[in-house]
Amino acid sequence: MTRRTGRFERTPSLAFGIDMENTGKSRIGFIGLGVMGSAMLRNLVRHGFPVAGYDAQPAAMERLNDTPYRPARSPADAARGSRVLITMLPTSADVRAALFGPDGAAPALEPGALVIEMSTGDAVETDRIAADLALRAVRCMDAPVGRTPREAAEGKALIMAGGSKADFDEAVPLFAAMADEIVHVGAFGSGIRLKLVNNYMSMVGMVLTGEALMFAAKLGLDRTTVVKVLSNTTAGRGQLNTNFPRKVLSGDLTPDFPMRMGYKDIHLALNLAASVGAPLGLGAYARELFALAKSWDRQDQDCTAMLLLLEDLARVDRSADTASTPTSAPA
Repeated sequence: MTRRTGRFERTPSLAFGIDMENTGKSRIGFIGLGVMGSAMLRNLVRHGFPVAGYDAQPAAMERLNDTPYRPARSPADAARGSRVLITMLPTSADVRAALFGPDGAAPALEPGALVIEMSTGDAVETDRIAADLALRAVRCMDAPVGRTPREAAEGKALIMAGGSKADFDEAVPLFAAMADEIVHVGAFGSGIRLKLVNNYMSMVGMVLTGEALMFAAKLGLDRTTVVKVLSNTTAGRGQLNTNFPRKVLSGDLTPDFPMRMGYKDIHLALNLAASVGAPLGLGAYARELFALAKSWDRQDQDCTAMLLLLEDLARVDRSADTASTPTSAPA
């Protein structure tokens, strides 16, 4: 097995059972070989795709020495000759620099090539990047990735793709090499927007879980017992997995537990928290929202009507179905 400067020459690919010149599959450029990106690249190669990869950090490329990909010298080198270019970078600024900066990838792409932006970045800047690529007759999809690095390494990531149906269909074989759940969310930009909604819910959930466990600790409750009990209640299992689908999301607002009782209970909990010095910031905000239910004539509706109250406050138009049904592709 020959090496030069610690990187594979093209010939070792045959030793892995992959002829990178004769797979019959389009050459893929891949920019961003961090923890997630490197796992994704390995899976593409494992499925027989010839990949040219680049990362600004040489150490990231060196960690892939056991993988028969072609180490590129620059973003432009990774893009050259590639029908599809994948970007998986920390920020949208990094994506823009890789595409349009010095020795950037965009000028090296042929008209009609497809850029698949898989980073978790700024949604508006992602739109701008796609518009700038379109000026070069280069197509773009947004397809951020969910789940953990371990699942990505196993080819069991979740991909939330935004783009035209034609572009999605073209990308499915690539996605299937990296994920076991592939969802076509909708038009371009919908993938990154759903990913940010998911991450918002996740991070706020981190705070809520931390607040609840801290509150229990301040009350002197045994943590093991608290975790065991909460893991089997509606609160611990999550409203999206329990009450929301069978109540507000199905149009049923008859009160299993009315908003006015929700206000009473959170008020009692906050009074108890104040007595022991437990700061519950999310709880204080939630109490203010429950207090609004009476003004909006929702106090006797089910607590899941909180969704409608928030939509009222945000002036969401419910006269039209604003949510298209997502479709999934087989992995």
